[in-house]
Formats: sequence, structure tokens, C-alpha cells
Amino acid sequence: MPKYVIEREIPNAGKLTSDELQSISQASCGVLNQLGTQIQWVNSYITNDKLYCIYIAPNEEMIYEHAKLGGFPANSVNQILAVIDPTTAE
Repeated sequence: MPKYVIEREIPNAGKLTSDELQSISQASCGVLNQLGTQIQWVNSYITNDKLYCIYIAPNEEMIYEHAKLGGFPANSVNQILAVIDPTTAE
């Protein structure tokens, strides 16, 4: 199943409180439960003004549907084609 990185522009994302992050996570999980087992949230990285989320889904359309139903942005969705790390150099 394809894996995607989603860029979400959220001003001051890096200043979100633990409670706010929990609320966002709960909203995302609620939508995931509605959409079924074909879409999975792996994790997210928070920067000053953006979230970068990793999802597994059959297609981009399902990623955008998740964002629409959850009421949060999906400013760009890109399929991950390969993963490299320091061991790739070996």
C-alpha cells in the first residue's frame, strides 16, 4: 500500500499545547475510524507553522477525504517513493 507525506500549514503549530495536540489527534482518529482500515496514520512531525504527517492509504483521494472530513488542511500530498538513511551508504 502506498505511503504519503502530507504537508499541513497550521500557523503557530509549534506552539500548540498538549491538550490541543490531543484534540487534533482525536479528531484525526475519529475520521480514520469512519473511513475504515484502508487508511492509517503513521506519525506526524510538528514544526513552527506546519505539520508533516505520514499516512498509508490506497490513493491521494482518500488522504484529501480524511482532511476534508476532519476539517484540517492538506496543502500538499506526496507519495513516498523511497526511504533512505545512513545505512543506505553502506
